[in-house]
Amino acid sequence: MSELQRLLAAYDAERKLGNACALATVVEVKGSAYRRPGARMLVTGEGQLTGTISGGCLEGDARRRAQQVMHRGKPEIIVYDSTDIDDDLENGAQLGCQGQIFILLEPIDFTDVYNPLELLRDTFRLQQPSVLATVLKSSDAAIAPIAERVLLLNNGNTKAGAINPNFIQQQLLPEMQDVLVNGTSACLDMEYAGVNIRVFLELIKPAPLLTIYGAGNDAQPLAKQAKNLGWRVMVIDGRPLQASAARFPEAELVQVARTGELQQYVNPTGFTVLMSHNYYYDLAVLEQLEQFPTLDYIGILGPRKKTDRMLADLAQKGIDTEALDKRLHSPIGLDIGSENADEIALAIMAELLAVRNGLNGGFLRNLDAPIHNRNQIIKALSNG
Repeated sequence: MSELQRLLAAYDAERKLGNACALATVVEVKGSAYRRPGARMLVTGEGQLTGTISGGCLEGDARRRAQQVMHRGKPEIIVYDSTDIDDDLENGAQLGCQGQIFILLEPIDFTDVYNPLELLRDTFRLQQPSVLATVLKSSDAAIAPIAERVLLLNNGNTKAGAINPNFIQQQLLPEMQDVLVNGTSACLDMEYAGVNIRVFLELIKPAPLLTIYGAGNDAQPLAKQAKNLGWRVMVIDGRPLQASAARFPEAELVQVARTGELQQYVNPTGFTVLMSHNYYYDLAVLEQLEQFPTLDYIGILGPRKKTDRMLADLAQKGIDTEALDKRLHSPIGLDIGSENADEIALAIMAELLAVRNGLNGGFLRNLDAPIHNRNQIIKALSNG
C-alpha cells in the first residue's frame, strides 16, 4: 500500500466516525531535510499519525500544533529552521540537517469536495500525472485564500476551490501546465491585481506499474517489495499452477497467458521484468515488448549470454536488436552480491527505483552533490 493509500484509508476511517483531523504537508524546503515537498501526515484529534513529514524529529511538535489548528479551524504555516545547527541542537527541534522546512497545517472539512485528500483521491483514481496548486501566502483572501487549491489533471480537467477564476485562468494554469510538462514541482511568487500570492505547484506522479513475466517462487518477494513501496503489480505466466492470485495477493492482476496470447497482455508503459526461467517464454515476451519504445524499463533475469542468444534469435526475424539492446537491463539488478530470492528481489527493486528517479545506484558517500533533486539540477544546467 502506498503512502497516499494509507492516508486515504485513515482519512476515510475518521470521516466515517466523524472525528476531527488535520493534514500536515511539507510545502517547501530550503537546504537539507529528511522529507521533500509533498510529504504528508494525517493527524487525528486523538493524536494518531498516518504518514511522515520527517525522520521522526518533527512529528511530535507538528501533532501538537495540528491539534491546535483543528481547534481554531484555520490553516497555518509553520517553519522549522535548523540552518544554525548549534542553536537548533540546543534550542530548536534538534533536526541537525541544516535546512528550513515549511509545513502547512490545515483542518480537514469532510463536507468540502475540494479538501486536499479528496483532490488527491482524484489523482489516485486517474493514475496519470497531475499538478496540485496550493496557496501558501496571500495579501488578499478574496482573491486567493491560504490553503485553497486547484487541481490540474493530465486530461486537462481542473478542480478548483475558492480561488479567483480569472487568476486561475490567466496566471495559475499556465504555470501548472509548465510543471506538468517539465516534471518539476516549484514554489512561485505571483502577483495578480495588486495581490501578492505565493503558490506551491506540486507535481503528483501516479504509482508506477511493474509487470512481472514469470510467476516462480523468486517472483513472489519482488511482487511483495514492489507493493510495499506503493507500486502497482501485474504478474503474467503461462503456467496456471504458478500464476494464481493466492500466490500473488499483492498483484492487481495475475494472468495465465501462453506464448501465443502474450500480445493481449503487454502494457505499453511502465516497468517490465522477465523472469519466467523459460527461454522461449522470455523470448516471446521480449519480441512483444520490442514494439513499445514507451516502456521505461525492460529487465531480464539471468546471465548476459542468455540475453545475447535471445537478441540473436530476434535478429534472424529482422528485428533491430541493436536498438533493443540499448533499452535492456541485463543482467538485471544492482551489484550488491545477491544470492537468494529475497536478496535478488532487493537488487532488482533498487535498480527499478534508480531508473525511475533517473539516477545510478551507488554509495551516497561517493556523491559530490546534494542527495535530493539531482536530476532537476542536471536538467537546469542542460537548459541553461
